[in-house]
Amino acid sequence: MRSNTTHFKCRIEDGVAQLALDRPDRKNPLTFESYAELRDWFRELSYDDGVKAVIIGPNGGNFSSGGDVHDIIGPLTRMNMKDLLAFTRMTGDLVKAMIGCGKPIIAAVDGVCAGAGAIIAMASDLRIAAPEAKVAFLFNRVGLAGCDMGACAILPRIIGQGRAAELLYFGRSMSADEGERWGFFNRIVSQAELMTTAQDMAARIASGPGFANMMTKTMLAQEWSMGLEQAIEAEAQAQAICMQGQDFRRAYDAFVAKEKPVFRGD
Repeated sequence: MRSNTTHFKCRIEDGVAQLALDRPDRKNPLTFESYAELRDWFRELSYDDGVKAVIIGPNGGNFSSGGDVHDIIGPLTRMNMKDLLAFTRMTGDLVKAMIGCGKPIIAAVDGVCAGAGAIIAMASDLRIAAPEAKVAFLFNRVGLAGCDMGACAILPRIIGQGRAAELLYFGRSMSADEGERWGFFNRIVSQAELMTTAQDMAARIASGPGFANMMTKTMLAQEWSMGLEQAIEAEAQAQAICMQGQDFRRAYDAFVAKEKPVFRGD
């Protein structure tokens, strides 16, 4: 997996990729180019077995302020419908690429996390926050609908329909404490411990059964549209596939030997 990215920071070490948008002077807004590069990066990630987990973190005390006012919002006001639809499909493709990459994603949120930045956190599998984090799905405040990049589908599944409606209708900020109470954040840690905690979580995932983790992520996404009977059958098939893997055998052998299993992701 390439780490020589142009429009965001990327470091890969010990099976963990650590990403951050790289415009800290402006609270890390997204541009047309960073959207596209992130989308392409996550698409490529699905074919890379060397990366087991991803962290998306802050830079300069902020996660992301969303779409850049001058580089994105201004040009959008001058586009025709065809070009606007190409843009909104491209941003949605980033979320689809994150969901389909097969690797657990941890969002480590500090400071401003707004607009598309909030969507990136939402589309991650696990979310932790520093006490200063503020999340805002502020599309309504710029005259747009809250149904952006899958927000109306994904956010209610995380925090509930009524709470999601409140954030999407008002565009107000959700504090870290509120986000933890509502289930958006898995936990709150101090600012000094934010990245260490995310790295510990990612390392734990990276040392686990990679193929099985991929299957878990896949089923979490696919079962949204299934009925209960379909879901149970799909999980039976998925688990039977995992039982053919070597990690399942390694876990059994380690248990018998009273040792800790060492997973290799196959």
